[in-house]
Amino acid sequence: MTGQPVTHLLERWREGDSRALDELMPVVYDELRRVAARRMRDERPGHTLAPTDLLHEAYGRLVQADIPWQDRAHFFAVAAGTMRRILVDHARGRAARKRGGDAVRVTLDDSLPLDAAEPETLLALHEALERLAELDQRKARVLELHLFAGLSYDETAAALDVSAATVDRDLRFARAWLQRELG
Repeated sequence: MTGQPVTHLLERWREGDSRALDELMPVVYDELRRVAARRMRDERPGHTLAPTDLLHEAYGRLVQADIPWQDRAHFFAVAAGTMRRILVDHARGRAARKRGGDAVRVTLDDSLPLDAAEPETLLALHEALERLAELDQRKARVLELHLFAGLSYDETAAALDVSAATVDRDLRFARAWLQRELG
């Protein structure tokens, strides 16, 4: 799918055309579903959210948000971040029902092999990502888009308007920083 129809619909929506939102959903639904499914593959077995639930919750939040949409890449970047926050909120709720918990060791590579059966793992990663964002917002966004949303280097580069080489450098730095923070 090219970015042109999505960008055009986002522009219409931003200008107040409510019909554009109705037209947007069928255009982006399948791709958002794939992002949600990729993200849910890394979650614990028996997770109470299904990819469709995650997608619908994220879409509901996106529709209500007052965001100055720029283009297709921006829309999917915001959607990926929204999905991450939903899963973090879900993990927080689950962790709040549990007692105890020690520090969590998290290893990062392209497949995000987190032991997501433990909500503390996701929370530790989320908190570390927030600290990284305080130091370098772009590196945190690169890591979030690549690992959480499953975007390729080229897709991540397009979403952030940087080169694939910059994405590679930022990811290497961010992974090393997170390893030190969490390990």
